[in-house]
Amino acid sequence: METTIETKQKIQLVDGSFTPSEACDVITALIDEKINFHKLQRISWCEGDRDANTKYPDERILELEKEKVIAKEFINSLRNEGKRLRIDGILKISLEE
Repeated sequence: METTIETKQKIQLVDGSFTPSEACDVITALIDEKINFHKLQRISWCEGDRDANTKYPDERILELEKEKVIAKEFINSLRNEGKRLRIDGILKISLEE
């Protein structure tokens, strides 16, 4: 009997139409969670090793903060137009080769 292991998965995190305020809240919350992940990662790496190399999480936090500002600016530019925003956020998971 042969066993097949699924090596890819998709998770639909966000799928919908949002007002600019709702879209801003959703995007900000998702980015903030990822920032918090990297902050905790940095703390974990530094436990027991004050000189740990935290370059990756430090840089990633800065990148995400910039992306959050860009997203907010984009959404704010559309607030007065009375339009809704469509967000389709799929998380793709696969095994590294």
